[in-house]
Amino acid sequence: MTALLAKWRYQLAGLWLLLISVAALAHDVAEGDKAFVESIDGPAFIPFMYLGAKHMVTGYDHILFLIGVVFFLYRLKDVVLYVSMFTIGHSTTLLLGVLLGTGANSYVVDAIIGLSVVYKGVENLGGFRKIGLQINTKLAVLVFGLCHGMGLATKLIALQVSPNGLLTNLIGFNIGVEVGQVIVLFLVVSLLNLWRGTPSFRKGAFSANVVLIIAGLVLTGYQLMRYFGS
Repeated sequence: MTALLAKWRYQLAGLWLLLISVAALAHDVAEGDKAFVESIDGPAFIPFMYLGAKHMVTGYDHILFLIGVVFFLYRLKDVVLYVSMFTIGHSTTLLLGVLLGTGANSYVVDAIIGLSVVYKGVENLGGFRKIGLQINTKLAVLVFGLCHGMGLATKLIALQVSPNGLLTNLIGFNIGVEVGQVIVLFLVVSLLNLWRGTPSFRKGAFSANVVLIIAGLVLTGYQLMRYFGS
């Protein structure tokens, strides 16, 4: 038992360091991309679409949440339904947030996004059901989609995007986000489908969702530390 605990302690320590590294990268915009966006004055649909796809594919917080959303979805129509709720949410706040100049503190928004990862991990493990708490999953995914979109809007507002061609560029960015989301989901769902056919899935599913919860807590704690330290 002692040896087993020691083994888990080292594994958790390694996981913690990995997640700290991931948290440091999550949701940030590369300096080169910042300079490029701020230099654009006019419609640039394709470049903004590329940036949107890149932001989604490299956005670890978004990816972790999507993994949680589709983890136990076995039917394609369910995947499409839940992902559509998420898409409606983040597309709405992304477009309206930038067009109206309504941002939020990026650290607080990113902390909420971290909590969305925690929520999905706990829900996937049946944690809310065990305490008698009934949460409408579709509504929760929509609400967290709104938060994710606000996070994207906040980042774009901070970049001081030119108002010339803004709507065109925002639409391009949003389409890029959806393209990136499709790429991520294709890979995640394909891997999950392969894993579900193995005997290790039942035990591994529990561990995977525990990791999601830990990752979400790390992301949340990291962003809150940045908020209180700013």
